[in-house]
Amino acid sequence: MRIFDPHIHMTSRTTDDYEAMYAAGVRAVVEPSFWLGQPRTSPASFYDYFDSLLGWEPFRAAQHGIAHHCTLALNPKEANDPRCTPVLDELPRYLVKDGVVAVGEIGYDSMTPAEDTALAAQLQLAADHGLPALVHTPHRDKLAGLRRTLDVVRESALPPERVLVDHLNETTVKEARDSGCWLGFSVYPDTKMDEERMVAILRAYGPERVLVNSAADWGRSDPLKTRKVGDLMRAEGFSEDAVDQVLWRNPVAFYGLSGRLDLDLDAEETEATATHEGNSILRGGAPAAAPTGR
Repeated sequence: MRIFDPHIHMTSRTTDDYEAMYAAGVRAVVEPSFWLGQPRTSPASFYDYFDSLLGWEPFRAAQHGIAHHCTLALNPKEANDPRCTPVLDELPRYLVKDGVVAVGEIGYDSMTPAEDTALAAQLQLAADHGLPALVHTPHRDKLAGLRRTLDVVRESALPPERVLVDHLNETTVKEARDSGCWLGFSVYPDTKMDEERMVAILRAYGPERVLVNSAADWGRSDPLKTRKVGDLMRAEGFSEDAVDQVLWRNPVAFYGLSGRLDLDLDAEETEATATHEGNSILRGGAPAAAPTGR
């Protein structure tokens, strides 16, 4: 089983997670920029974070045979803080980077006017840069949030077939599907979706335009949830082709719209077998280069 986790926050995960993900079949991930938990107080902290998603994290992932890409944005929660909104003016210089495969996460948290402005501006940035967009639907009042999101998408220059609407559930899947957008589902312990509910949705609506992610982050989460969905799909009689479509081909198709997706990563060449002064994390070098032992 080959797996592409299209939404996972590896900044908050350990090397053990990378090893377990590779063993489970994960060969590619997309890491959306998000709220880190501690409020940021200046735009400069975003830029350091963006640089990490473009440099350090792909290098760390490559040591474990996993191709890493990212999406960049001013997230919905911090769009409400005027100290952070100058990030919108600086995003264009980051959106031209090769590792960026979408604008995201954008969307709504509390559905404020400031979030309206940030969402519309970043959908326009995606259109201007030829990128798709990853849209976060709010955790509260989800159906109203979805409808408001879809209204803004319809008014934007970005067509719905270049938009992935994430964190969907049973109450939002039909309207999201009817909109023409791609459908994202986060499978997460205690909250969001679980494996059984996810497989029930796949049985009801089919695998077309569906992406399943773990959304693993700082909270109680599980970076192997994608594999667990695949295992349950098999157990429930889904074909190997359907499993591969949901867990690999659909993420490749969506993020491939960026023209920047690069999955040519030889795990044997990037495995972290060398050390730096006794430290298993290598220092420097290109992500796809063989370890040199320095």
